[in-house]
Amino acid sequence: MELTITLIIIVITSLVSIGGFSSQKIINDLIFYPPAVSQHNQWYRFITCGLIHADFIHLLLNMYGLYIFGKYVEAAFFSIFGSNGGLMYLLMYVTSLIVCLLPTYKKNKENYYYRSLGASGAVSAVIFSFILLFPLEKLGIIFLPVMLPGFIFGLIYLGLSYWAEQRSADNINHSAHIWGALYGIAFLIIAAQLFSDYPVLESFLTKVREYLGMM
Repeated sequence: MELTITLIIIVITSLVSIGGFSSQKIINDLIFYPPAVSQHNQWYRFITCGLIHADFIHLLLNMYGLYIFGKYVEAAFFSIFGSNGGLMYLLMYVTSLIVCLLPTYKKNKENYYYRSLGASGAVSAVIFSFILLFPLEKLGIIFLPVMLPGFIFGLIYLGLSYWAEQRSADNINHSAHIWGALYGIAFLIIAAQLFSDYPVLESFLTKVREYLGMM
C-alpha cells in the first residue's frame, strides 16, 4: 500500500484518538475549548482537536470518509498543482481545521461549558473538494441505498446541516461541517486560480450543465 498524505493523517489521528480514549489528560490538553483560546492564547487547539474523537464510531466514520475521498482528492491535487500537490492538499486539510471552527469560536468565546473535538470539519472540506472535482459521481449516506450525483448530494447535505444547526438538538457541531465544506470548495477554487492553469470552477459548471441538459 502506497504511503500517501491521506494515510499518514489517518494513522496519526487514529493513534492520538485511541490514546485519548484511555487518557482524559490527552483530551483536556487537545480539545477545542474556546475560553482556553481567548484567555490563554492556546490557539493550537484549533488544530489539535482534529486529532481526537469522542469514541471509536466517531473516529471510524471520520477516517473512513477521509480514506474514501482523500485518496482521490490528493491524487487530483497532484494533477492540478504538480509537485506542490501534496503541500496544497495538506495545507487545505490543516487550515480547514482552523477555518471550520472560527464561527464556533466567535459564538462560544466565553462559554465555559463548550467543548468540541473531531476532524469532521476537515473531512467535510475534503469531501466537498471531491464534489467540486467530480460533481457527477454518485454519493450517498452509509446504510441508505439512495445515491445522488455529488453536486445534488452536497446541496442536500448543506441544507440538512443548516437545519440541524438551527435546531441544536444534538451534540454535533454542524457549523463546523458547513464551514469546512464551504472552505474546501473556496480553497480549491482560489488555489487553482493562483497556482494552476486548471479551470476548477469552469469544469464543475460545465459538467453540471451537461448533466442537467440531459435530464
